[in-house]
Amino acid sequence: MLIQKMLHSAGMLTLSALLGGGLVAFSFEVTDQQIQANQRAALLRGLNEILPAERYDNDLFTDLSYVQNQTLLGTEKPVIVYRARKAGHPVAAILTPSAPDGYNGEIRLLVGINYQGQLEGVRIVSHQETPGLGDWIELRRSKWILNFKDRSLQNPLSNQWLVKRDGGIFDQFTGATITPRAVVKAVKNSLLFFQSYRDQIFK
Repeated sequence: MLIQKMLHSAGMLTLSALLGGGLVAFSFEVTDQQIQANQRAALLRGLNEILPAERYDNDLFTDLSYVQNQTLLGTEKPVIVYRARKAGHPVAAILTPSAPDGYNGEIRLLVGINYQGQLEGVRIVSHQETPGLGDWIELRRSKWILNFKDRSLQNPLSNQWLVKRDGGIFDQFTGATITPRAVVKAVKNSLLFFQSYRDQIFK
């Protein structure tokens, strides 16, 4: 009788553990899917801030490529390029480079460049810069990042793609020159990459 009770209790414990584990796994899967959906929606909003949805008619999340160039893209890892097209014709590419030399480390960006080589826009994806100083690169903190719109390698000239302290045309922040300097350099390098590899990007 005692053995039967022990076996019954063990069986109930095992069943409870299996049910509990299954519920945890199910909850994790549902939560993970929701997180991924939210991340995708946030990324699409960022992409469409740079390139409005009416400018293209393809799916940016399937029409993409991976490129590598540590010197110009700031990381040794493959970098995603989202390719925008309309009626099959190339419209723009949105690169995801890094500025490895931010004040507190890597700054990740979205850099949109149209087929003619002009900037459609730049946004900051993530950074570790000092709140109240370096975080002025974020659109929610200032309009500084909007200064890149319509710029190209000819506007300004190559030697002016610098912050004003270094002889260029881009403002720096009071008490924080390293952060904007890193972003300006990363954006210029993205333009240089696009200029060299545009045809391969849209192939």
